[in-house]
Amino acid sequence: MKNALVLGALAAALVCSTAMAETSGKRIALSNNYAGNSWRQAMLTSWDTITKVAVESGLVAAADAFTTAENQATEQAAQIQNLILQGYDAIVVNAASPTALNGAIKEACDAGITVVSFDGIVTEPCAWRIAVDFQQMGVNQLDFLASKLPEGGNLLEIRGLAGVSVDEEIHAGIEKGLAAHSNFKVVGSVNGDWAQDVAQKAVAGILPSLPDDIVGVVTQGGDGYGAAQAFAAAGREIPTIIMGNREDELKWWQEQKDANGYETYSVSIAPGVSTLAFWVAQQILDGVDVPKDLVVPLVEVTQDNLEDQLAATGAGSVTNVEYTLEDAQATIAAAK
Repeated sequence: MKNALVLGALAAALVCSTAMAETSGKRIALSNNYAGNSWRQAMLTSWDTITKVAVESGLVAAADAFTTAENQATEQAAQIQNLILQGYDAIVVNAASPTALNGAIKEACDAGITVVSFDGIVTEPCAWRIAVDFQQMGVNQLDFLASKLPEGGNLLEIRGLAGVSVDEEIHAGIEKGLAAHSNFKVVGSVNGDWAQDVAQKAVAGILPSLPDDIVGVVTQGGDGYGAAQAFAAAGREIPTIIMGNREDELKWWQEQKDANGYETYSVSIAPGVSTLAFWVAQQILDGVDVPKDLVVPLVEVTQDNLEDQLAATGAGSVTNVEYTLEDAQATIAAAK
């Protein structure tokens, strides 16, 4: 009922704004490189929720989502070239690579198409970029561990999808955090692909080779619950595992907090950043002067707000923020 009321209010607001918009005949596409975890599924759901109302209200003519079968830059480049041929006015991109898509992105720009990248951003100068400070996400993890475990110790690092800019940026932040807190040391690293099942298998595989005194696990999101399950299955003491705002992670954390006071920290980007990218594309098509680089904040869950954030996070989903047209306008104004 609450969702229906929210969407009804959004529809009413869009009807009012449609009369002023120059975008009623414009078509926007989402090019997404990967959908194999809960964050990506929530991102696509948010896109569908917000853009469906925008289309039904006549603000834009279409807002179609396309996801490649594999996380391959060559496949996504071909997808973008196909979207160019289909005559979309704007393409919103979550990119497999910051550089490998630049040729296809430039082709789109040369064809007069607006390109807005988010999450996995691109470096092609003609495109817009909506990013969070992923390096800060890594730094925050070490800062938290240093505050909780001032004596330091051995860490396991779970990385994301190899070769993707988000993975490289978060890892760089963790490296920066390690430099600032030199009493911590990463003694093992695996790729969890931002998915609990992959992370659980990878952690289970490396645990026999790791020292017994692992005090913490630094992560990228979508891997914390899998890591906890792997430690438990191996009969090992569960360290402080940084979480990534997934509902199963937060639920497990809440259960451990209630049972034994378990304390950790959770951080990620809101999946609904896709909706901000949609509104930014719509505003550009509407003739608004938008800076090329926009920044959105991280979403953090702490020991103090865990209960509230868990209650607001749907089963199997991710703690989220879905952005409005007004949010996009405020973000644009702040960047100016």
